[in-house]
Amino acid sequence: MQRLPDTCLTVALASGGRENFGWGQDRHLSADLFDAINQNTRATGQWGKGKAPKIPQYPRPQATKAEKKKAKKPRSVAEIYKHFQRR
Repeated sequence: MQRLPDTCLTVALASGGRENFGWGQDRHLSADLFDAINQNTRATGQWGKGKAPKIPQYPRPQATKAEKKKAKKPRSVAEIYKHFQRR
């Protein structure tokens, strides 16, 4: 994994999921720059009191929540033995 490009699928899966595919350092920096310019525009604009526009952030990949598996009841040794003795 040392020499793989940061936009490859392997690095994306290691970073948290398929939604990170194509998001290398350059794309993250571009998104941060976009947000910084928007914040600067909002902060230094000649808006009326309380009238500054809400500027949306650049869309970034969101981590998906893993589904929780239901806890299974532990099996007894006798049940495991029966399970493996079936044919």
